[in-house]
Amino acid sequence: MRTPTSFEPSLAKSLIEQIDRVVREAEEAGRPLEIEPYRGQLFELFVMADAADLLKEAANENAPPKIDLTADGLCRALAERWNLSDAARASFSNQTRLPPEHLARMRLLWSVMRMWMEWTYAWQRWREFHQEPKSAPGEA
Repeated sequence: MRTPTSFEPSLAKSLIEQIDRVVREAEEAGRPLEIEPYRGQLFELFVMADAADLLKEAANENAPPKIDLTADGLCRALAERWNLSDAARASFSNQTRLPPEHLARMRLLWSVMRMWMEWTYAWQRWREFHQEPKSAPGEA
């Protein structure tokens, strides 16, 4: 297990900013996040988050606050950054539809979150499917 370092909060914030930039670029270009170059850029940021041990929720409630970049943590961070939480609450309270600009951002958020969850799952199970092949009986 890696030891948390003092740069994690600033690294996590930097990664969130970079993810936000990639999403906005795709949005401005009118292109899906699931195609290149956006998917590749997001995956590189995912790998950086994993290398910094940011893909795990804080296990100890008494531990110092840590920004986690799990799919849920990333979703919360981006939703807050894009004011989606406030827009969703207002929409629910007023019993109105989510404004189109917020709905479009919500869809982008779902795309990021879905990819992030899939990568996390695959990353966690990598060793299970990539172990050294076992020798057949009778082989040396």
